[in-house]
Amino acid sequence: MSNKMFLTLHGAIYLIFALVLFFVPSLMWPMYGVEINDQYAYFLSQHTSIFLGGIAAVSLLLRDIEPGDIARKLFIALLVNNVLGVIITVYAGVSGIFVGFGWSDPAFFALLSVLSYLQLKKQ
Repeated sequence: MSNKMFLTLHGAIYLIFALVLFFVPSLMWPMYGVEINDQYAYFLSQHTSIFLGGIAAVSLLLRDIEPGDIARKLFIALLVNNVLGVIITVYAGVSGIFVGFGWSDPAFFALLSVLSYLQLKKQ
C-alpha cells in the first residue's frame, strides 16, 4: 500500500472515532460496556477525541510524505500509538471494563499495528 493510501485510511479511521466520541459518546460507549452517567464522563470522552483528532490530522496532513527517514519516524510513532492502543484495550477487556463490542478495540488496534509495521518496513 502506498504511503498516501495508508495515511488516508489511518487518518480517516481516527477522524471517524474522534467525531463519534465527541458528538455522540452516550451512544458509542455503552456498546463497549462503559456508562456515560454524568457530565464528567461525557467530557472525558470529548477530551479523548482531541488526541484521536490530532492523530487523524497528522496522518491526513502528511499523506504525501515520501519514503525516507522522516516517513520512517512517522510510521514508528504511529506504530507505538497503535501498540499502546492494543495494550490498553486488552487491559480494559481483561479487567472487565470493556465488554460486548469492546473486544473489537484490541483487534482494531492490532490490525492498525500490523499495517503500521508493514508500512514502516517499506520505508
